[in-house]
Amino acid sequence: LREIPYQQAAYLTLQSTQEPDKLLEECVSFCRACGAEAVYATGHPWLEQYPLYTAMWELRCPVDAIDDTDAALWPVQEQTVQKWQQIYNEKVKKLPNGAWMDAKAAKEMLQKGDGYFVHRGEELLGIGRVSCGTIDWVASLRKGAGREVVQALCHGLTEETVQLTVASVNEKALRLYESLGFVRTKEISRWYRVL
Repeated sequence: LREIPYQQAAYLTLQSTQEPDKLLEECVSFCRACGAEAVYATGHPWLEQYPLYTAMWELRCPVDAIDDTDAALWPVQEQTVQKWQQIYNEKVKKLPNGAWMDAKAAKEMLQKGDGYFVHRGEELLGIGRVSCGTIDWVASLRKGAGREVVQALCHGLTEETVQLTVASVNEKALRLYESLGFVRTKEISRWYRVL
């Protein structure tokens, strides 16, 4: 529900229920009353009767298979966290199943120390988040910079394998990751458009 004010969309996970149709109807009505123009749901086989919006895929790649880059990682700091948050929120509007970052979430990211700017010299190429062998977020700021942003984030990891999750409708990102050597290892979830 937290996405409704920012994206006019709601994302629901239906847990075990005897009457998924009634629960979904109630949830959609509530989301619509809160301003949602679109509602997506996952988590229950009954949802398969709705149009598939996107599948979420896990991809993996050995870190040593990723080519080097001269792009550098700069950790998000107290004085730069708002800039990172602003870039993130501008980019997430265009992505399926993206979650808006509020001030509390930005502060948590700062405390964890997992947010980065990716630079080449004075040029900001993009932003990203990485932790424990997982790339949680990637955004490039100029055409063609995505490859270098991913390469820099991967080489900031100490684990042997890197994983990430991407929506199947984000075909551009899938092509980029697969061209870098990432392989789809499993489908994590399917999201259906229910409104």
